[in-house]
Amino acid sequence: MNTDEVKSLDSKYLFQNYGRQNLCFERGEAEFLYDLDGKKYIDLVAGIAVNALGYAHPDLVNAICEQSRKLMHVSNLYLVKEQALAAEALASVCPDPISKTLFVNSGAEANEAALKLAVKHTNRSRIVTAKNSFHGRTAASLSATGQPKYQNGFTPLLSHAFEYIEYGNVEELKKTVNSETAAVLMEPIQGEGGVIPAGKEFFKAARDICDDYGALFIVDEVQTGMGRTGKWFGFENYDVVPDIFTLAKALGGGFPIGACVTSPEIAETLKPGMHGTTFGGNPMGCTLVKTVIDVMKRDKLVERSSDAGSKWMADLKKASSSEVRGFGMMLGMVIEDGRGLQAAALERNILVNVCGGGVVRLIPPLITSDESLSSFTKVVEDFF
Repeated sequence: MNTDEVKSLDSKYLFQNYGRQNLCFERGEAEFLYDLDGKKYIDLVAGIAVNALGYAHPDLVNAICEQSRKLMHVSNLYLVKEQALAAEALASVCPDPISKTLFVNSGAEANEAALKLAVKHTNRSRIVTAKNSFHGRTAASLSATGQPKYQNGFTPLLSHAFEYIEYGNVEELKKTVNSETAAVLMEPIQGEGGVIPAGKEFFKAARDICDDYGALFIVDEVQTGMGRTGKWFGFENYDVVPDIFTLAKALGGGFPIGACVTSPEIAETLKPGMHGTTFGGNPMGCTLVKTVIDVMKRDKLVERSSDAGSKWMADLKKASSSEVRGFGMMLGMVIEDGRGLQAAALERNILVNVCGGGVVRLIPPLITSDESLSSFTKVVEDFF
């Protein structure tokens, strides 16, 4: 089957709700993708920050094969060994007092769980989020998303419960949070919004303001978590610890799984019957969570993200003389012609993403070689 034949079937049988590029991939290996004709591409998108270990990683492949022979799914009506082991592994990289995990299916579901938990724990109903944010496309997570382009046509959703402030504006945050606020929900870096870091001052202020009013500080780590920013979690770049944070994307190394993570005290709020999921925390997904964490520890991929990302940022700034922002392996190039640079990269079989009004977002697998990173830097040099 060729690309045109796939496109024909796509048009005939699938919802046309994605703006797809005319590319179709057959397989992947390390940081490389191969299309239906066998052409090789360097992938600096990683399934939108999902494939942190790249493609066909032997540890993941072995874990999938072994677990699929034993048990892929079992109901949460019973104890799940793989779930307990994955939660233990995740707790081992979390700061105190964070040590309790609720596994779900996706980032949006993780944010939904976090919001429900905050409302129940505080017995309040107001949530403060940021303009230009992105937290998912389900009812509550879309309401939390401070971008009208995603909400238009679907309102009122739950927007009556949300207040939006300018991202990074400490004074506006101080004026908005009050004794009726259940939680403040923020991303350490606005990914979809254009790779915009929050800044240490803003995150520390959010922590202090939540403490002052008895609100919970929730951090959306769906895109920034699991080593992406050169730390296990993005909030660690700002020297704060939230009350709750959410994970997905890289958590399962390509397998869909999300998590809502918090302290034992806050976790106690949800009693049996208050929240649940059929597929969340299934043995297959949880086996891969533990595998991802084990590989990241063994191969020092968090440190790799920090070191290689810092060097790459410096090289890209030198090559383009433009703003490059972010941390670790989550970088955004702010240039006038982001689409043009994306096209120039594609001409050399390099995949990059454009977000937030034209920012070139670079979120490659954490295992990406220096040679592959330099290949894109050469594209930037020639483009400018």
